[in-house]
Amino acid sequence: MNGSPATIKDVAREAGVSVATVSRALNGAENVLPDTRQRIVDIARELRYSPSGAARSLITRKTDTVGALLPDLHGEFFSELIRGIDQAARARGLHLLLSSSHDDAHEAAAALRAMNGRVDGLIVMSPHADDDFLSQNLPPTLPAVLLNSGVRAPTQPVFAVDNFGGARAMTEHLVASGRRRIAFLGGPAANFEARERERGYRAGLPASAQPWLLAGDFSEDAGLRAAATVLALPAGERPDAVFAANDMMAIGLLGALQSAGLRLPGDIALAGFDDIPIARYVSPALTTMRVPIAAMGGQALDALASVLEREPLAARTTVMPVQLVVRRSCGAKT
Repeated sequence: MNGSPATIKDVAREAGVSVATVSRALNGAENVLPDTRQRIVDIARELRYSPSGAARSLITRKTDTVGALLPDLHGEFFSELIRGIDQAARARGLHLLLSSSHDDAHEAAAALRAMNGRVDGLIVMSPHADDDFLSQNLPPTLPAVLLNSGVRAPTQPVFAVDNFGGARAMTEHLVASGRRRIAFLGGPAANFEARERERGYRAGLPASAQPWLLAGDFSEDAGLRAAATVLALPAGERPDAVFAANDMMAIGLLGALQSAGLRLPGDIALAGFDDIPIARYVSPALTTMRVPIAAMGGQALDALASVLEREPLAARTTVMPVQLVVRRSCGAKT
């Protein structure tokens, strides 16, 4: 042979069998005689033949790759989520293919179509992943697990954060600590998690309190814009607490309020949601609602792997519990 890599045709010629027989033998098919299989394996080893992943996937219809469609890949929340998914995938010998929709419905649909045929299953986290979107863009034969989805009657397993319960508990904590003018810095209007956290905030307010809503989009810049809105008010008319629907907005808000000379928590208390790693290191450290971000990613991957291994798995929603973490930014202790 020349210096080029051996091909499956080379193995078949040396073994005196068809290419199809070589494929079946090297991929563990049962309809190959043991002696024939051993001869093919020995020749393949002698020729240093290694079937390509693409060729193997055509035969087995498996890629040993799973996909994850996320709204974004930037920021500590998604870094933690990806870490959890990737660790669980590697533990099972699976590769991970990532794609971001950049919070755009058309890009989310294009990403789902692009992954079809390239992955054995999908983890889908998208604010656009409602019943209609999934029925139009997710092939029914492609196994999938949904994250934080608002789908009413899912046909796939769903892992969701207790957004409503966590936001209600945080609001009640701020009320119990003596705060009376509590503003809520929300997320994108179309986002299921943002809506649930706003609903929890409203439920946690006393009956006599009026909701105070500030527009946000889960970004640090939204925190800066909210700070400008708060600072434009006379000192006596400002909120005495702001509950941001995620930590990134809370951190943006914290920096801007401190730069303007406000004391936290003396002049205004601040709370977030998610407990991303940096939340404990800002000053003052951020009171927040801890979400098991990496664990949720890992459990979603394990559920998807179970579906791929043909293990029975109910299409039910698993609610991930959250935990109130009290730090100095709200000026109260547990």
